Amino acid sequence: MTNPLAPDWLTVPRDLNDLDTKIWPTNISRNKYGEAQISGVAVSEMTAQFGTPLYVIDEDDFRVRAKRIKNALEAAAESIGTKAKVYYAGKAFLCTEVANWVSELGLNLDVASGGELAAALAGGVAPENIGVHGNNKSLAEIGRAVGAGVGAIVIDSEIELERIASAAQAQGKVQAVRIRVNAGVHASTHEYLATAREDQKFGIARQDVAALVARIRSDAHLEFLGIHSHIGSQIFEADGFVEAARRLIEVHSQLLSAGPVPELNLGGGFGINYTSADNAPNIETIAFKIAEGVKLACEERQIEVPVLAFEPGRAMIGQSGITLYTVGTIKDVAVTDGSAPAVRKYVSVDGGMSDNMRPSLYAADYQTRLVSRTSDQDAALVRVVGKHCESGDIVVRADYLPSDVANNDIIAVAATGAYCYSLSNNYNFLTRPPVVAVRDGQARLIVRGETEADLFVRDVRFQELQKNLPKNGKE
Repeated sequence: MTNPLAPDWLTVPRDLNDLDTKIWPTNISRNKYGEAQISGVAVSEMTAQFGTPLYVIDEDDFRVRAKRIKNALEAAAESIGTKAKVYYAGKAFLCTEVANWVSELGLNLDVASGGELAAALAGGVAPENIGVHGNNKSLAEIGRAVGAGVGAIVIDSEIELERIASAAQAQGKVQAVRIRVNAGVHASTHEYLATAREDQKFGIARQDVAALVARIRSDAHLEFLGIHSHIGSQIFEADGFVEAARRLIEVHSQLLSAGPVPELNLGGGFGINYTSADNAPNIETIAFKIAEGVKLACEERQIEVPVLAFEPGRAMIGQSGITLYTVGTIKDVAVTDGSAPAVRKYVSVDGGMSDNMRPSLYAADYQTRLVSRTSDQDAALVRVVGKHCESGDIVVRADYLPSDVANNDIIAVAATGAYCYSLSNNYNFLTRPPVVAVRDGQARLIVRGETEADLFVRDVRFQELQKNLPKNGKE
């Protein structure tokens, strides 16, 4: 029976032990003991070796999804007589290992800071396959990007044009650039995820683009690639992309009168299934709808279709990742302020908003399962919460777990491959968890978990005290 405290989208699962690959990684299953495993590696094996909380990435799942998205966008572009450049958006999750996977798959990589650029280069990504974003790039970051020979820098404001030109001139180089344009399209997404609204920090107004492009074209150290747009994140419909493309093609067409505009970058933001109620479209469908919209807009203006560029991140790695937690305290809370008295079971775990900020930032919904064993007990409505000193420290706002969920059980949260490690932090002096990749029956560490000692590496007083401690018990 559905708990009256449950949100409308949530229904009681027919099988509380099911791990539906609609939201879970492709290679997850249960072994003969009822324990969940990924690519043959049991969760108990991983937690025994690496502890919890633990980020786990199904590497083959990532590779398959990334390749599928790349192929779909390229096929859609080819269907309208052009080509596609596909970037992996590193902000979703980036480490040198993932950068290496991206390179092996023939993808480009999109970075948004000097640190992400350093990780991309250290991971073996060719500089010419890197695009650099950011609304406030420092002089040092711009200089480093130009010096590395990145394939494109996205100009987000007028002052950046001068800074990039100056850096390129100082280094005797010609730097390719795009201009990020605020298309004004209001994507159907969370307020803070919509990045093409007029009243926000990203992009340049359409009416200001022509003058900036003229300045780029007049500078011998800059090469104009085209315009760029990003309308938001976790988008399920093609309509917003098509409308943004229509508006951008209008600007693109006007710019052609004074010179070439080889590319049009439509950004990323393709949504994924976080819960059983989500119904994200398959990438082939949305890719071909976008392509048809671009083709129609170009035909209306009688211009050639430009090379299209895309920057998906979450869609490639979000569902490839899960997070494992150990259950601690459990508390049944009677709630009487609704239409009928009901009980919500609070399940506290050994992580929280330090390893997944999205529920706190965006009220994002996730789903969870008991993975260290199976259970035939009735369903109980749970709220999975962390161990931080915040009432908003929620990991899973609402889901059903077996009523016998107990201390030391291992639970998993689905679809945490994107923006969880990237947003992780040390609130309450918690250490950030490790990340492991699982493939071919083996789990290997790709990001070491922090220790308490790591928390004091930059603590000046602590380090000074350590220097003055007696060695070997002697003064």
